[in-house]
Amino acid sequence: MVARIVRWALGLGLTAVWWWAVLRLALGQGSGVLEGAVVAGGWGLSVLPVHCVPKGRAAGALPRGRWGAAWRAGEVTRASPRPRSGEVSDPS
Repeated sequence: MVARIVRWALGLGLTAVWWWAVLRLALGQGSGVLEGAVVAGGWGLSVLPVHCVPKGRAAGALPRGRWGAAWRAGEVTRASPRPRSGEVSDPS
């Protein structure tokens, strides 16, 4: 519960600072590099893909190590086994 309150307070506080910087830039009341950096940083955060989920929970995600297992299983899944060294395959 406390963590949720802290997150909300932090989010609202940062939102207020961002809007303050936007208004200072828009109204031109002595705004400078600091306000521009705050506005650009806030805009940059807003375009992050926050809807992404960890790879393991994504729809259609492949389990870890799947490609390595498939590569190792390649010898087993061939239609005809490879001739071993010293053996001659019979073409007939």
